[in-house]
Amino acid sequence: MKTTLHPEWTVADVCKGFTYNELEGKGLFGLDGRLTIQPEYQRHYIYNDGKRDVAVIESLLKGYPIGLIYFNRTNDGRYEVLDGQQRITSFGRFVTGKFAIKDANDNMQYFSGLPEESQQKVLQSPLLIYECEGEEKEIKEWFKTINIVGIPLNEQELLNAIYSGEFVNAAKRVFSNSQNAEVQKWSHYIKGDVKRQDYLAEALKWVCDSKQMNIDAYMSLHRHDNFVNELENYFRSVIDWVSTRFTMVEHDMCGLEWGRLYETYHNTPYSVDFITKRVRALRSDESIKCSRNIYEYVLGGEIDKKLLDIRIFEESTKRAAYKRQTDEANKNGFSNCPLCALGDNANKTRIYKISEMDADHVTAWSKGGATSIENCEMLCKTHNRSKGNR
Repeated sequence: MKTTLHPEWTVADVCKGFTYNELEGKGLFGLDGRLTIQPEYQRHYIYNDGKRDVAVIESLLKGYPIGLIYFNRTNDGRYEVLDGQQRITSFGRFVTGKFAIKDANDNMQYFSGLPEESQQKVLQSPLLIYECEGEEKEIKEWFKTINIVGIPLNEQELLNAIYSGEFVNAAKRVFSNSQNAEVQKWSHYIKGDVKRQDYLAEALKWVCDSKQMNIDAYMSLHRHDNFVNELENYFRSVIDWVSTRFTMVEHDMCGLEWGRLYETYHNTPYSVDFITKRVRALRSDESIKCSRNIYEYVLGGEIDKKLLDIRIFEESTKRAAYKRQTDEANKNGFSNCPLCALGDNANKTRIYKISEMDADHVTAWSKGGATSIENCEMLCKTHNRSKGNR
C-alpha cells in the first residue's frame, strides 16, 4: 500500500463544501466535494455528546495536534476518510454552526460568534493527513487495525467495513438510524447503541442463528443485495412475537435472547392473560433471585426451576427448624427427619446431625410454598433427594 503525506491541508481545506446529514448523524462531504467523510465501511458519528466534539475544537484552539488522519484515494481520484472521520465531522459541524463551546468566561459560543483571530486559528490549523492507495483488501486490512482516538471498532463495525456494499448500506438505514421511530420500541428488548451497530448486530444474530450460519457468511452472501427484506422481516417477526406474548414491558426484558426464544416457542399457543398473570406473580415472589429468566420459565411451561435460581433457606432458618424438629423428636422418641419417623427401619428413631440434613419446602415452591421458616423442614439427605418436587 502506497502512502503520501499532505501537510499542506488545513481545517479550512477539509471543511470546504462540508455537508452534514442531521437525520442520519453523519458528515458526508469535504474538500470541496472531493472527500467522502463517511464511506460505507465507516462507523456512524458518535462524538456528538458535548464532550468529545468539544474536546476536538478546544484542541485546535490551543494549538494541540489532533493526531494522524488517513484518506484512501479511490480509482476515480477522489478521497475517502480511512481514519479521522470523528474528528473531521466534529470540526466540520462546529465551523458550520451545529454546536457551541464555552469560552474563557464560561459563555456558549458558536463558531460565528468567536473573535476573528479564534476563527482563523481553527480554520488554519494544519492537519497531518496521509493519502493511502491500494487494493480494497489492503485498505480494509489497514482499516481493521486502526483505533480511533482510543475507541476501537466493535465487532459489527469491523464486519460492516469488511463486507461494505449495498447490503450494509441498506441494513444501516433500518437498524443504525437513531431517527427511526421504531427504535424506542426495539430498545425495550435490545441492549446497546444504534449508532454503534448493536441493533444491526442483534438482527443479524437472530436471522443467522435461525439459518444455522455465521454472520460473516451471511454478510458475504448478501453483500451486493440492495435490499434487506429477509433480515428486516425476521427481526420484526421476533419483536412482534415478544410484544404480543408479553403485555408488560419490564427493564429486565432488555437484552434477553429473544431470537432463540422465538425459534423455540413461537409455534406454541399461549393464553396471553395467563402469561401476564404468571409473570406478575413470579416477579413479586421474593424467593426468585433471577427475575430475567421468568419469561423463559413461563414460556417453557414452568418446568426448569433452575432458571429462576430460587432463594434457598438462610442458615438461621435451617438452624431454627433443626432445633424445633430435634427438640420434638427427643421428647417423643422418634427421628428428627419427619419421613424417617414414618418408617419401620432403624432410622425411625435416629437423630441426625444438622450436617446430615438438608432444608426443604413443606409445600413445594412451585406449588406456591414460600421460602420462610413456617414452610421449612429439615430432611435427611436421602429423603430430601428422593422427595423431588412432590
